[in-house]
Amino acid sequence: MQTQLVARILATIKTAVALMPVSPETLQRLKYPQAALQVSVPVRMDNGTLEVFNGYRVRYNDILGPTKGGVRFHPTVTLDEVTALSLWMTLKCALVGLPYGGGKGGVCVDTKTLSQLELERLSRSYMTQIADFIGPQQDILAPDMYTSAKIMGWMADTYTKIKGEHCPAILTGKPISLGGSLGRDNATGKGAFYCIKELEKIHHWNPKKKTVAIQGFGNGGQNIAKFLHKAGYKVVAVSDSQGGIYSPKGLDIPTLIKTKHTTRCLQTPQSKQSGRTTKNITNEELLTLPVDILIPAALEDQITATNAPNVAASWIVEIANGPVTDAADEILTKAGTKILPDILANAGGVIVSYCEWLQNNTGDRWSAASVDSKLKETITTAFHRTYQLASKHQVSFRTAAYIAALQRIDEAVTTLSPQHTSMK
Repeated sequence: MQTQLVARILATIKTAVALMPVSPETLQRLKYPQAALQVSVPVRMDNGTLEVFNGYRVRYNDILGPTKGGVRFHPTVTLDEVTALSLWMTLKCALVGLPYGGGKGGVCVDTKTLSQLELERLSRSYMTQIADFIGPQQDILAPDMYTSAKIMGWMADTYTKIKGEHCPAILTGKPISLGGSLGRDNATGKGAFYCIKELEKIHHWNPKKKTVAIQGFGNGGQNIAKFLHKAGYKVVAVSDSQGGIYSPKGLDIPTLIKTKHTTRCLQTPQSKQSGRTTKNITNEELLTLPVDILIPAALEDQITATNAPNVAASWIVEIANGPVTDAADEILTKAGTKILPDILANAGGVIVSYCEWLQNNTGDRWSAASVDSKLKETITTAFHRTYQLASKHQVSFRTAAYIAALQRIDEAVTTLSPQHTSMK
């Protein structure tokens, strides 16, 4: 059964195909996931009771290589969402030229209600339930929303015990001591930063005159804020799930990051931060601030047909997956707002995950500089390919990114088809 979210992505694919026709077999392969697993994840709680959570893992398409994708722990996780995210990963990996297909997983749980021991039991239980469905050459896991390097370490350890052999390549985003890669912790934010720097070169921006608002202050949001602040951009607003903080003169990002790590909270009574007057704002207010660059780095569907007419930013850089709905996308595009799509802007994480997977498979250890060089080269190449296709076809960056991804998938599909072989 095709889910609503998958249908939404397929609609964008249809728009791209109208400009760049592909084989009917390619479209058939992308309509449905190859395999989807739903599991019960039992966890013994600290008080002795047993709780059972719903877990999922989807392998969408492996025409280009083993499937790859994160695992999220969040109370809104559904099979529909995980399936759509695995299709997005299929397109993302194709766009940036990685030898991967797309996968995704998750558990429907509010981790804020769990102790550390309960979180560990949940992580190990989930891995136990899906271990026979994945593999280092079949489906590779990674961290996602509300999962971390520590959680990846627990999962890797559980997989090793189940299989009876050391297998660090089963997942990426691990602690360095357990085979993780240097540069993986900030890869998503840095990849988006490199894309913005390419826009800066093309449009001759003066960073000091550009204002930025960031919705979502987790790993991706914090790192893009840090890189932009250091490069001279004026980050005037950031927010997390509890709300945000705004200062027209710019925020002291290093101090905010330290505060977030210490207190797990951004909002405070109105105060002065390094001489700047700040005020508390809601997530909804942040999305409509008069800034040059808006970066949604939280959840899906944050910009909708309802609030899109009020978005004042000239550019939107999607670090979250699917933060702009189709209806909102149409409204914004007509209004002249440019959107750097998620499958390009947040691809830094999977690019560096690929570097980690390669190191795990070969036993090599790369320097941080080597990893960063690979990240920059890969994402800027994909950026310019997308930019050129957008200019050539006079389409949005999203449509151009889908064209680029579909071209690579289609080439693989047609190479394997009987019709292609018979023409040789």
